[in-house]
Amino acid sequence: MAETQTAETRVPEYPGVRDGRCPFAPPAELLQQGKPLFRARIWDGSTPWIVTGHAAQREILSDPRVSVNEKLPGFPYPTQAMAETVDHRPLTIFNADGADHVRIRRMMTAPFTRNRMEKLRPAIQQFTEELIDRMLAGPKPADLVTALSLPLPSLMICELLGVPYTDHDFFQEHATVAVKRDATAEESLAGMQALGGYLTQLLEKKLTEPENDVLSDFAARVKAGELELPDATLLAMVLLIAGHETSANMITLGTAALLENPDQLELLRTTEDPAVVANAVEELLRYLTIPHLGQRRIALEDIEIAGETIRAGDGIIVSLPAGNWDPEAFPEPDRLDLTRAARHHHAFAWGAHQCLGQQLARIELQVVYRTLYRRVPTLRLAVGRDELEFKGDSLAYGVYELPVTW
Repeated sequence: MAETQTAETRVPEYPGVRDGRCPFAPPAELLQQGKPLFRARIWDGSTPWIVTGHAAQREILSDPRVSVNEKLPGFPYPTQAMAETVDHRPLTIFNADGADHVRIRRMMTAPFTRNRMEKLRPAIQQFTEELIDRMLAGPKPADLVTALSLPLPSLMICELLGVPYTDHDFFQEHATVAVKRDATAEESLAGMQALGGYLTQLLEKKLTEPENDVLSDFAARVKAGELELPDATLLAMVLLIAGHETSANMITLGTAALLENPDQLELLRTTEDPAVVANAVEELLRYLTIPHLGQRRIALEDIEIAGETIRAGDGIIVSLPAGNWDPEAFPEPDRLDLTRAARHHHAFAWGAHQCLGQQLARIELQVVYRTLYRRVPTLRLAVGRDELEFKGDSLAYGVYELPVTW
């Protein structure tokens, strides 16, 4: 007789499948558990804790008894490739705790201060206008991903790092493999090695020919003996990958969501107030939450939280999209409301490991959303919503192409 799982005993699968009727929503199974944390089964059969409650996420992400050390037994890897290559990955800002994390983060913080990011706003505006000009001069329909969403953040991270944009095809190809959920261990390693070799050559050039960019700052630290060349390469790789993939997906997916909500799009198109645009960006970040596979952690000690006991050695996954759709924190979370006070969202995570580049991402989104819909007031999808292919196989959620016309 086949074993039957009751609703009470059934362990849901994580990350689950998003409902095609509302692809912007987190998987329904995550939202229907009725408690802020529960066990779920991941790709390797293990059942780590899934934290979906907004308040519980803040507790977990700021608790020093919780670690990001992916080499500890029981760590919930997001993909098989990441599990198989863990021994080859050095210490980075993503897998370091405590003093190591503070040391690495301090080296990476200087290029991303709020003042330095604000100085980039005119360049972001100029690049956005030029890319829109080029799109409007080209054939219709156009793919927004290749016309604007991907080139803009790529141009900006290249400007910031000192990486030639003419090489963008090369590093975008390998960066895409690095965040692809179904990449094999061999593909993942090959991509990382190719990017590493490329950035090492650039850093070696900056050692003798420094310019006013982040790679030259890293090269100066190498020259001063503060940093080893492989460590500088790794820092540069993290910034290059993270600097364009997430913002590109937010530009594209945000446009798709706004075209489905014309009343909200009209509010963004007609406002003259930069504060209204900034607030709208926060709501779109909450509503869409691009890092949809969750923040991965492991408990170092027993932790009592929300009526449950997480044991030492238990894996933990903090589902940021589910936290941003917690009705306790955001009433009617499935409603896109650009006037909502949503700044306490977790789209950039929470605690010591919050996204380093969040100010750059915010400014890019503010400029694009404010500019695109004014320049192209008749912008619309060139295909049916059902024809869009969503990125269920990537660490960053989005769509592969967004055909638009005007």
